[in-house]
Amino acid sequence: MDIQVINVKNNPILNRREIDFKVIHDEATPSRKSVVERLAATQNSKVGLVFVDSLKTEFGKRETMGYAKIYETEERAKQIERPHIVERNIFSKPEEAAEGAS
Repeated sequence: MDIQVINVKNNPILNRREIDFKVIHDEATPSRKSVVERLAATQNSKVGLVFVDSLKTEFGKRETMGYAKIYETEERAKQIERPHIVERNIFSKPEEAAEGAS
């Protein structure tokens, strides 16, 4: 999996960077978790501060277009980000999820 950053926009009002990117992959569409981890590594950030908003793959292509936001602080991210996007980008361990469900 290779990630090419297409556009980076700094948004000082919301304390974040907005990134348009392309993921080139050989196999199936990569998971959101793997994309977040790779973006955090390449953009000098932490996994908890990167929120992938969308991933779109066209049928039959080996590339996925995406949009992500990288916040400066976790508190600011939780203030601004929509709840369903926050939930999609929090990756808990299976045993933690099982404890929360009971």
